[in-house]
This record gives sequence, C-alpha cells and structure tokens, in this order.
Amino acid sequence: MTWNGEELDIEAYLARLGHEGEVKPDFDTLRALHRAHVASIPFENLEMMLGRPVPLDLAALQDKLVRRRRGGYCYEQNLLFAAALERIGFTVRGLGARVRAGASSRRAVTHMLLNVEADGRQWHCDVGFGAEGLLEPIPLGEGDGDVRQDVRQDVRQDVRQDVRQGEWRFGIVQEANGARVLRTEHADGWFDLYEYTLEERLPVDYVVMNHYTSTHPKSSFIRRPVIQRAAPDVRRTLVGERLTVTRPDGTSDERDVSAHELGNVLVQEFGIELNADDGAELIRVHYAGA
Repeated sequence: MTWNGEELDIEAYLARLGHEGEVKPDFDTLRALHRAHVASIPFENLEMMLGRPVPLDLAALQDKLVRRRRGGYCYEQNLLFAAALERIGFTVRGLGARVRAGASSRRAVTHMLLNVEADGRQWHCDVGFGAEGLLEPIPLGEGDGDVRQDVRQDVRQDVRQDVRQGEWRFGIVQEANGARVLRTEHADGWFDLYEYTLEERLPVDYVVMNHYTSTHPKSSFIRRPVIQRAAPDVRRTLVGERLTVTRPDGTSDERDVSAHELGNVLVQEFGIELNADDGAELIRVHYAGA
C-alpha cells in the first residue's frame, strides 16, 4: 500500500473525527470524512516552534494527531487522511502545489494535496491548507468534461464555477501552461490559493518537501506560530501573536494574544491543549522577555 493504510487504527481515527456509522469507498463517505477531518484537526506548526523535527511516518502521525489530539500542517494532515482513505478502499494519489496566496513571485512546490477516486470521478481533496482551505472535496474535472482544452495563451478556463462549501466559495481554473489553480472568493473578488498539476507525487517526495519546509531558514513556518482552523461560517487564524476571526462577508475581528492567555486561546479557538512544559517552552521561545 502506498500510504501504509493497513497500519492505521481506523477506529481511533474515526473516533477522533467524531464520525459514526459505516464507511465505504464512495463519495458520501469521502465528503463526510473530509468535512469531519477539517473540523476536528487544526492546522498548526507548533512542533517547529518547540525545536522538534516533524516526522511523517504513520505511527508518529497517529500518535500526534489522533492519540494526543494535536494538529499538524499539510504533510501530516494529508498523509494521515490518505492512509485512512486507502484503508477504507479508495484509490489515492498524491499531488504537489506551489502556494500563491498573495506571493509576488513563483514559489517552489511545497504543498501536498490529494487526488481521490470516488463514484467514477476524480476529486481534489486537501485537509491540510488551514483556514482558507477546502471544507470538502471539489471536482478535478479530469475525464468528466469539466476541463475545456481550447485554452488560449492569455485565458483561464473555469473548471467548476461557484462551488459553495458552507458560506465560502471555491473554484478551480486551468491556465495556459496546464496548471490548475485553486481559489477562494474574498469580499473584493477571487483570491488564488495555490497552483498544481496532476503529476503524481510519492511519500518520499513529501519527506524532501517536509525537510525544507520545517528546517530551511527561509521557510515561514520556522519563524512564528501558525495555527488555523476552517469552519462553514468563520475562519480562525493565529499567526505570531495576532488572532484573526474572518467572516464570509469580509469583516473580521483582530487582536493580539498575550503570553498569559495563549494556552486558553489555543484550547478555546483551536482545540489544541499543550502540556505545561510545552506551553511554557512555546511562550519562552515566542514571547521575548516573557
């Protein structure tokens, strides 16, 4: 098995998600698990802030995200999800993406997403992009007529318009070079999240990406805490000391989180409960003079 699904404690994983009932390799199950995973397991990079490595073997992922009820970032989240889907009987392929999200130049391929087959269609799945990420699968369009091939050099073609998930809208466009771009709607228009192709990536590829993202001096994830959570009606982010709660109409509330309230914010806003030693170390390394 590509994703080591046979090693997964599927009952513990489903309990972590709060999912009850039968699971089988169909779209209803895929959609339900995708939504439950995003709702239950937050995006976070706290291991890097605590000076620890980010192992990607399934035993470590189960221990952290399932048993200890922590979160993780894209590789951790999507590798765990891929193992669960494989265990249930889905065909799962790994993909790689270049994050845009307001970037002024083209970035390296450092994000992981999944291509999953269900009910005779290909689905773009991603439980690891954080606050602006998908709540549920979105059609890839491959093989079912959604992608038009008459793309001129200066034209984007919509693969699927106005895909609404909760109060949010998402879409995929295909560019002249063949790249697909996942985007979400902001109050002032569409916002590109990342670009990707259908080139298959293997678990070893994510080991290399993970090493760069979790250790390189230019990686944004080693500089400050990034904790995010998506919900059908609100997006929550804590980047550095700034907590932001954003609503679909574009309005948001922002405030700084002090050292003494950090632990409560992690629990109440993101469902992350650190032990006393980790909480103290996070404050020591992140809050100067605390």
